[in-house]
Amino acid sequence: MSGEKPNGVTDLLLQWRGGDASALERLIPLVYADLRMLARRCMQRERPEHTLQPTALVNEVYLRLVRSSRVEWRDRAHFFAVAAQLMRRVLIDAARKRQFQKRGGGDVTHVLIDEATLAATAPPVDVLALDDALDRLAEIAPRKARVVELRFFAGLTIKETAAVLEVSDDIVKREWRTAKLWLLEALDERGDGRGAMEPD
Repeated sequence: MSGEKPNGVTDLLLQWRGGDASALERLIPLVYADLRMLARRCMQRERPEHTLQPTALVNEVYLRLVRSSRVEWRDRAHFFAVAAQLMRRVLIDAARKRQFQKRGGGDVTHVLIDEATLAATAPPVDVLALDDALDRLAEIAPRKARVVELRFFAGLTIKETAAVLEVSDDIVKREWRTAKLWLLEALDERGDGRGAMEPD
């Protein structure tokens, strides 16, 4: 993610939070390139047969942002954290729709959970199973689930993730490492997986 200029993203977010609807129109050109990069990262983790394109994903996120009047925007990192959550929801909604429309079922979208963690020959992960596992993780360890969203879906750095969560870099590193192991085990077992990680 590119750096922020003075009187840039954060100021516009605060203006938007304060009720200035035109601030969003001025904000989007400043963040569009980063949103496209974020969308490309999300799409790269899916199998080639997916139909959603990065531009369509960004457009859908924009529409959802327009409707998100209740968000208490803080800064640029928070904006991208919210955008990542929205991209996750769009991808999950699209995967569920494709699965529903596929006769006989079994058509699911797949992603690689982490190229550095999984072997190069490891099979992709079912995005719906990943979403379900992440929801279960959020029930027992909410901060670990947020770290996964910010690192995996938003592509934020350790430092950016720490800033959003208002914790140290070391905590993010530890939570990220533990959460990945928990998710990999949960996905591998295709079961509950709750015993692999204690709540925060």
